[in-house]
Amino acid sequence: MPFDHNDHYHRLLLRQLPRDCRTALDVGCGTGRFARRLAGLGLDVHAVDPSAEVLARARAAAGDTTDGGGPPRYEHADITRLELPDGHYGFISCLASLHHMPFDTVTALRQALAPGGVLVILGCYAERSPADWCWGLAASPVNAVVRLGVAASERLRPAAATPLKPPVAPPDMPLPRIRREAAVLLPGCRIRRLLFWRYLLVFRNDASPAGA
Repeated sequence: MPFDHNDHYHRLLLRQLPRDCRTALDVGCGTGRFARRLAGLGLDVHAVDPSAEVLARARAAAGDTTDGGGPPRYEHADITRLELPDGHYGFISCLASLHHMPFDTVTALRQALAPGGVLVILGCYAERSPADWCWGLAASPVNAVVRLGVAASERLRPAAATPLKPPVAPPDMPLPRIRREAAVLLPGCRIRRLLFWRYLLVFRNDASPAGA
């Protein structure tokens, strides 16, 4: 069924955009839905993904943006091997992609943030504790109802392209470990658990511009 947990949180992520943001990096952009939303707000968007197949779908939909800006600039690359410009991006997003790479990749992302920039991670965690399982139990019936509702509405629309899912891997870090490592690598970040087996991490780069 066509309900996407990551898409569900787009509005929450967009609320983290800093004022006067002009540049954005979307890490693990997949088929580009969130990157296109950023571009539609007038941002210059650099979208990176290691899958050529999903990027082909993203480029085919490049014109599907709201008024405000040009399409994202897609790049087929492994973000862990990509040399990012220091202090360049006003906003960096990772939607369910960080668990596909070493967690300390956030260090390079932090360094690529402009002063006042924001890094947001919509992450997945491994369920290991009773608290995790309770949240999963709470999410399951809501997830089922929403999926059925979305599926019913989709039947009333013209047939869409066959959904394309990027390569996936189960997360292996539980939430307490994510909190510990993030506290070291992204000091001052905020993490909260979300429904639908996700967490939200927000880091704001409070560094002042050089010479300020």
